[in-house]
Formats: sequence, structure tokens, C-alpha cells
Amino acid sequence: MNLHELANISKTFPSTAPMPMLFVGHGNPMNAIEENVFVQGFRELGMQLEKPKLIVVISAHWETRGTRVTAAPVPKTIHDFGGFPPALYQQQYPAPGHAEFARALAADFGGEIAVDHEWGLDHGAWTVLKHLFPLADVPVVEVSLDRGKDAAAHYELGKELAQIRRRGILVVGSGNIIHNLRQVSWPHINTVGFGFDWAEEAHHIFDELIRKGDHQSLIKYDALGTAVRNAVPTPEHYLPLLYILAGQEKKDELQLFNDQLLAGSLSMTSLLIHQRTNS
Repeated sequence: MNLHELANISKTFPSTAPMPMLFVGHGNPMNAIEENVFVQGFRELGMQLEKPKLIVVISAHWETRGTRVTAAPVPKTIHDFGGFPPALYQQQYPAPGHAEFARALAADFGGEIAVDHEWGLDHGAWTVLKHLFPLADVPVVEVSLDRGKDAAAHYELGKELAQIRRRGILVVGSGNIIHNLRQVSWPHINTVGFGFDWAEEAHHIFDELIRKGDHQSLIKYDALGTAVRNAVPTPEHYLPLLYILAGQEKKDELQLFNDQLLAGSLSMTSLLIHQRTNS
């Protein structure tokens, strides 16, 4: 694959050492205001991360025709859920946007990515970012999931976007690797470690393939058997993982965290890809 030359982005963001890349299992929107082991995991990671110049989020909760990038100067906090306590709807994440980056990315991709002035930060982004970067002082943009792309095409776009990690930019994918809401056990919604047999099987398969770096099998996830098909009944929460894995390099270390099942049919598994330090 011939990568796009990111000439316009290069003018705005000078070269840096490679930033980490991050996939987060964002889970229940209530993670924004509750205290639990997963929130603790996000917070601890946030204290370790170098402050980026910009955060780019690929969220399960923004699907479009074609790929789009947000350009609002101050992205609105989107409460894209229902039936939760008023305290959750009062939450705001007032991070700035970065219209110049959005325009540069669209220009560098020659029309393959379009600028969007309407979308803001959905709960796949802000409910986690508020723990990673609680001051909301880092600009944030979102990149949408194109419904017309298959998993392999999303992975290839992830390779292209990964170039920006060398510009002081943190790329974050937000979804859930195992995400079957139809089979959620509501009595166990907060029971960490509770998973149905098929979820346990899928969890083991995914973790093993991620640790081995077997990206091709992860791209062809629908060929991994019944347990995985139950784990990924629809692709939108799984695809952000592929964007992050696509940026993995030989020198990178990979670290799993929050690697637990929940509610029978969900996983909070998250992963950090970061450059090895010389020792």
C-alpha cells in the first residue's frame, strides 16, 4: 500500500518520536461518573501518558457514509444514550477542537475524508477522555467509521492514520471487543469477570491473537467460529480496535489492561501500543 503523503499536516505538526496508540473498551456511559476498576485503569494510564498535542478518536458511536473528521472549534458533548440518571446528562467535556487539523487531514487524503462541522464528542470519546485527560485541555477531533468499508479497508485506513503518531498526536480507538447487548445479563451488569461460556472462549481467542500480532486473523474475525460471531454481532464496536492494531510497529510494546469480562456478554479489554525504550 502506498501511504498518502501528509504534507498539510506536516506543516502544522512538526515531527516527534512516535506517540503511543490506544484502544479503550469504553463500556457503560455510567463509567463517566462512577468509580470502578475500569475507571481506575483509565485514570492510572492517563497519569503515565505524555500530554499530546492533539487527540484523534475513532469511536464506535459515529458511523457515516464515507469517512468524516470533526472541525468544530469547540466540539459539543453528545449525550447519545437514554434512560440514565440526570447527573450523567449534566456532564460536559469542554475540550477544544482543531479545525486546522481537520482541514489538513481532508486535504492530504484528497477527498477520501470529508470535514464535518456538526458532530461533536460522543460518549465513546468523552466518557473515557474525562479520566485520561481530566483538564480537557488537549484538542480533540473524531474520525468516523465509514459504513461502506469492510474490516480490511478499515485496517488499511488505520495504517494511513497511524502516520500522525509521529506528529505528537495520540490516536485512540474506542469500542468494545466483545459487545453483544442483546445477551447482556442485567443482574450482572456490574459483576467484573462474569462472562458466558462463549464470551470466555472469544475473550481467550482475541487476547491470544492480539498478543501474537496475528492481525490478519483479527481482520477476518467472522471466520473465527461461533463464539466470536456471538461476541461481534455487529462490527462498529470492534472496528476501532483494527485502527489501533494497524499502527503497531516492530519496535512497539503491547500492553493489555482492563482485560475483564462484564455482564456476561461484554469485555472491557483495552490495549496500549507504545515504542520500546532503549535499555
